[in-house]
This record gives sequence, C-alpha cells and structure tokens, in this order.
Amino acid sequence: MRPERAPEDVEPGDLTEVPRPREQADLVGHAEAEAAFVEAIAAGRLHHAWLIGGPRGIGKATLAYRVARWLIANPAAQGAPASLAVDPGHPAARQVAALSHPNLVALRRTRPPNAKTLATRISVDAARGALALFGSTAGNAGYRICIVDSAEDLNANSANALLKMVEEPPPRCLFLIVSHAPGRLLPTIRSRCRALTLRPLAQAEVARVIGGFAPPFVQPAPEALARAAQLAEGSVAEAVALLDPARAGLVAEVETLLARLDHPDWRRILALAEKLSARESDELFSASLDTVFRFVSAELDRRRHAPPARLAALVEVCDKIARAAREAATYNLDRRPLVLSLFGDLAGALRDAA
Repeated sequence: MRPERAPEDVEPGDLTEVPRPREQADLVGHAEAEAAFVEAIAAGRLHHAWLIGGPRGIGKATLAYRVARWLIANPAAQGAPASLAVDPGHPAARQVAALSHPNLVALRRTRPPNAKTLATRISVDAARGALALFGSTAGNAGYRICIVDSAEDLNANSANALLKMVEEPPPRCLFLIVSHAPGRLLPTIRSRCRALTLRPLAQAEVARVIGGFAPPFVQPAPEALARAAQLAEGSVAEAVALLDPARAGLVAEVETLLARLDHPDWRRILALAEKLSARESDELFSASLDTVFRFVSAELDRRRHAPPARLAALVEVCDKIARAAREAATYNLDRRPLVLSLFGDLAGALRDAA
C-alpha cells in the first residue's frame, strides 16, 4: 500500500499522484536487466556495484528498488529466483516503500531544514551520512544496500566519497547507482561498476505502466494516453508530463506551427514566444524544444534518400537551436528572439532541403 505523503514530503522526480519508484510493485519491460540480477544472485556472484543507465523516466530506479526489495525479503539470497517480485504485503515491501529498513539507504537530493526547495546537489555530508550504513553489521546477515538516485546529482566531493566506498567495499554490500548519463560519471566509479543499460520502453509498455497507476491518479482518456505514449520516446515520466493539458496544448500548437513553415504564421509564433518567455515556463520551453527536435528528426528520416548536402542545413539549425537554448539557460537570456529565429531558420532550412 502506498504511504501517505505529507505536504512537505518532496523528492526529486516526483510526479503528481504517481507512486514513487520504491512504491512500485511491478516492473514493466527490462526483462533482460532483471535477468542479469537473477543470474548473478543464482551464481552467488552478485557484483558489489551496478551502474544502471538509460534515459530519464524509463524505470531505472524502479529496477533498483525491486532488486533491493527482493534481497531484503530474502536475506540468505540462495538459489535461482524465478523473478525478483515481492508480494506488496510483505514486510520488506512496506519497509522499502517507507525507506525504513536498517539495511537500506537512499542517497538522493533532499530538502535542507527550513529550506523551501530541494538541494541542487547531493552534499558530501549527505553522502557520508548515507554511507555510514556500511560501517555497521547488516541485520539478519543480509546485504547492506545503497541506492544512488541519481549519480548526476552528486557534487565532486560526494562523488569522491562514494568512490572511496566503491573502491574498498565491505562484505555483503551492494551499490545500485542510477544514472541518466553514465558517460559523465567519474571514470574511476564507472570502472568499478557492472554497467547495465536500460532501453526506452515501447509505447505499449509506457501506456501499460500509466494504466496501472491506482487512485488518486486520474486515468486519462484512451486517446490522450495513446498520444502521450507515442510522443514520450519510451519515458513514463515524459508521458505523464504530456498528459498535463497545458503541456499537451503547447505541444499541439508547436506542431501546428511547424506544419505550416512554408507560410509561417508570425502572429501565432510571436504569441508563442511571449508565452515561453515567462519565468515559470521552463518546462513548457523544454517541451517546445523536444517537439522541434522530433519534427526535424522526422523530416530527416522522410528525406533520408536526399543528398546529404541538402540536409546539412537542417542539422545545422538543430545544433544552433540547442546551443542557443543552453546559452539562454546559462545567462538567463530572453527566449523571445530564440523562438522567433528558430522558426525562421527552420523555414529557410526546409526550403534549402526541398
């Protein structure tokens, strides 16, 4: 059963009325990844550190907590389990969902006392506090487990603290390190982990995950769910975001404007630029860029038999848009010129590719 959340109970990646990864009993997709853990457990050779990589929102943390739940429920960890499923009513399932088991710790961003927002990074003090688990003896002779969610949130000092522990692991310890971009992690950490890369989910799997969310999550209309799953590129988190009416409407508007680039509607483009220039429009701006990049990718695929030189302008526009977006975020620049030039540059690139 899903624990009740207090209003101040906020964690990175939270989605409205959606269960957190540690509260999820089922794992959709990723059968090969689960099989890798099952095989290692059965052979008695469970590597002490696993780097679980892949795009955001595809189930990496859900897999990590699933592994932890099974090991906590089965401290002897002998034999070959058919799967890593644990009955939701099992005490281990409740303890993992509440992060109350003494053998489990989650290293993640938290909200400091008296702060209004989450910390932007995992501090070295937080890392040392979590890693103190490995200075004690595990209860029931089971594994002591640390789930890092995610590695991108570590700062230099906390990453080094984790590295020291991964380099000299105590007996019966397990590090499950979730990473959205494993290539950016310290090479010294990567080299000591068994890498496990998860692929984006299929559209049907995304829809299945969302369809399994219990109340108070409000199930969307079938057509809305199908469209969100189609656009989400294998990410449940992105699909849930696309179910928001404001975001769905914004994506539809951008798609309409892109479809009319042969005769740009500058009045509507200007209105879009005004909307995206607001301070609170970061997520909508990000959704707009995703929509643009999907459009360009589809155009490149549609024109794949054309001479490369005729498609170069489209690729260059994508690079220019991505670079301008990074600069706007870094220097807090006005987004309106970026949006206007985006549509103008795309219109010109499509003319050159025709």
